[in-house]
Amino acid sequence: MILRHMPKYHASLENAFAALADPTRRAVVEALSNGPATVSQLASPFAMALPSFTQHLGILERAGLVTSRREGRARICALNPQGLRAAEDWLALNRQQWEARLDRFEAHLANEGKDTDDGQEPAG
Repeated sequence: MILRHMPKYHASLENAFAALADPTRRAVVEALSNGPATVSQLASPFAMALPSFTQHLGILERAGLVTSRREGRARICALNPQGLRAAEDWLALNRQQWEARLDRFEAHLANEGKDTDDGQEPAG
């Protein structure tokens, strides 16, 4: 799959990585991986005002990584696993490409070592 020719995919990828660039938002995603939580539960470990924290949640929601719903007076947040798919797919594709490159490089180094085993200096 060639991602650079897919504008919608590209935008969701950029949004996901932009949202995950912040350590507070990564911590929220990690906390939500254990299950849904209220905004106040999610905010409690952070030394920031609630309005500042809810801005982080808004960024995660706009990126499609988190969903929220009202239950009475509480706002419940949950992880949206589908929202992470763009980042996951991009990482998997690039990991495969880099592993293939490293395998080729390793094979090249092994072959180069065989060429110099005759006791002569390598040309070059």
